Amino acid sequence: MLRLVTTSLCLYCQRAQVTPSLLTRPYSSIVHKENLVAIDALYDLSVDISKVRKLKGWVLRQSPLYVSETAALLRDMGASGPVIARVLELHPEAILCKPEQMEAQKKLWMSVCASHKDLVGIIEKFPASFFTSSSDHDNQKANIMYFQTLHLNKRIISKLMASAPQSFSRPVKQNEEMIQTLQKTYLDLGGREDNMKTWLQKLLTQNPYVLLKPPEVLHDNLTFLRDRGFTSNELLRLLSKLRGFVTELNPESMRLTLRYSQETLECTEAEFREIVLQCPALLYYSVPILTERFKGLLAAGVSMEQITETPTVLELTTQIVQYRIQKLRSFGYDVRTGSLEVLNGTKKDFEMSNGKLRLRQERPLFNPVAPLRTED
Repeated sequence: MLRLVTTSLCLYCQRAQVTPSLLTRPYSSIVHKENLVAIDALYDLSVDISKVRKLKGWVLRQSPLYVSETAALLRDMGASGPVIARVLELHPEAILCKPEQMEAQKKLWMSVCASHKDLVGIIEKFPASFFTSSSDHDNQKANIMYFQTLHLNKRIISKLMASAPQSFSRPVKQNEEMIQTLQKTYLDLGGREDNMKTWLQKLLTQNPYVLLKPPEVLHDNLTFLRDRGFTSNELLRLLSKLRGFVTELNPESMRLTLRYSQETLECTEAEFREIVLQCPALLYYSVPILTERFKGLLAAGVSMEQITETPTVLELTTQIVQYRIQKLRSFGYDVRTGSLEVLNGTKKDFEMSNGKLRLRQERPLFNPVAPLRTED
């Protein structure tokens, strides 16, 4: 009979140490019966048991389970009944955590959260980030202290903990290495030291997973771009525009997509670098995606010269471009002869431009100095 490791750890921690092959096997081989007391408690909290059984049925076969204690912790922080139910449906493993472990997590998170209300909001969206293994606690605490030494505000740190919990559960030295690499890169490219904290905060909030990448990835990607002729100032612009997503790239994929884009646009190296600076998406979209978008624009009557002048239009999917072109056509705007800039932006941006065109169509311009026409 298979036994879970150690009795000094809570069931959640024991669960984290079970081998991957065991995770895919039916849990009936470990515990045959569901914990009926826990199921009754979950029913009382209006939790959809069928959903829990389907997604994480193994949890219901564990003992002890801390349903009432978990609900009480959330309720004490101001969570409503429906919120508690959603949290337990989304992350049933929460009821495996011992009360003292949850209290320790609450204390830790409140060191970076402004209020219980803020913490409940985080738990509702990212329950797995709060209900973690007790073995992660020391690393979490050390990483919080490290990010505080960088003078990052609490809101930024709590957002990082919520969206990228893996970066807080690992040794702090790994995060230090990546942060120091980012800071050195920023300064080496000509960034201002008095602006570095703001730059770093924006980068981390826009892509917190940058911390999980090895520093070598950033170095290799920037070296590749420098070899393509980008200056330090241009690389800093790209790094800021791409934010942390520069670490999601690799030289080989960039080589393929840049070659395709330059050949399609039929421009010089210098012209193409300027296009990339305007539209960094050309670095990370795959050739098949770009092929579809170029074809969609050309099929709509757009010229290659127009695309070169407004390359950011390539950031839009073909479906969005087609919809917006049709919408503009209904107001008398022809993208074949006008600027493509009107296609760009978010849905809200486009609707605002759309509204201005509608007003222009419905309300002719009035010239206050023109003579009034009178009937004889």
